[in-house]
Amino acid sequence: MTKRIDCKYKISRRLGVSLWGNAKDPFNKRAYAPGQHGAAAKRKKPSDYGTQLREKQKLRGYYGNITERQFRKIYFEAVRLKGDTGENLIGLLESRLDTVVYRMGLVPTPFAARQMVSHGHMRVNGKKVNIPSYKVSEGDVVEVREKSRQMAVVLEMLQNPERSVPEYIEFDKNELKAKFIRAPKLAEVPYPVVMEPNFVIEFYSR
Repeated sequence: MTKRIDCKYKISRRLGVSLWGNAKDPFNKRAYAPGQHGAAAKRKKPSDYGTQLREKQKLRGYYGNITERQFRKIYFEAVRLKGDTGENLIGLLESRLDTVVYRMGLVPTPFAARQMVSHGHMRVNGKKVNIPSYKVSEGDVVEVREKSRQMAVVLEMLQNPERSVPEYIEFDKNELKAKFIRAPKLAEVPYPVVMEPNFVIEFYSR
């Protein structure tokens, strides 16, 4: 288990929100920052820079706490695309293979989705892909490898679904297969907390 996965709930407590809306999130019982002095520390009103930084960390943390280098790369790609940069940023993040696997409801967290992809359990258009950041295009079909369909975590999630599959993904529960219809807009993404990508754009535009 990597440090990033082991400390995922510290991200929620540090940011002051239950980032993934998980009932098991310790933030629900300890709504203060982690560490020895977390409970005693008072949250000050953030500066404009602090607000921008916090929103960037929320968005980056939500998608499995991807590295700053990866996140910055996605931002620059969003800038190059036509249209609203904030909407482009969300569309690119939702087009990642690990995100699509998470949206399919096969795993409980984005961290588990990344692990499932990197361990070679997923196929895209019939070919094994083990790169979590792989960009899924419109019309691509993502499915669980036949040998991996009896994984305990997958069976448990299918029996006790925690999230509904969003409209921009067409999911076949029986075949464990999904078609990526299109990159979504911000309003379509089922975030459990409010995300404000415009602040992220302002942060990197400074």
